[in-house]
Amino acid sequence: MFDATGADLLFLVSRLLFGGVLAFTGLNHFLDVEEMAGYAEFKGIPAPTASVLLSGVLLLLGGLSLIVGVFPALGAVGLALFLLVSAATMHDFWNADGADAQDEFTSFLKNVYGTGAALLFLAVSTVHWPYALNVGL
Repeated sequence: MFDATGADLLFLVSRLLFGGVLAFTGLNHFLDVEEMAGYAEFKGIPAPTASVLLSGVLLLLGGLSLIVGVFPALGAVGLALFLLVSAATMHDFWNADGADAQDEFTSFLKNVYGTGAALLFLAVSTVHWPYALNVGL
């Protein structure tokens, strides 16, 4: 699958970029729980503090799973579901006005294309990944 020249390195870079950004985002959930929980409460998310912490775990572990290649299907599914649900619940641009609507629309689109990337990782989660531990493939 990764036979083309440089494909193995490009795949590693894509895992580092995508998984790394999401893992870092998950880490930020733990570093800024109070502010994030306040925003989640404003958006009507049930149990906002617990939701922030659980989503932080999901982002951190999902991102790391793609980076190192440990149960990548599970990580990819978790990330895809989180990104899709948070796009609709946290970034509801249709309920915002002015600059807030534009900011939410941008965040919504980021989550949608992130969902697509997570699904792509899911699609290749059953083959041997170069430069990965390949646990749970």
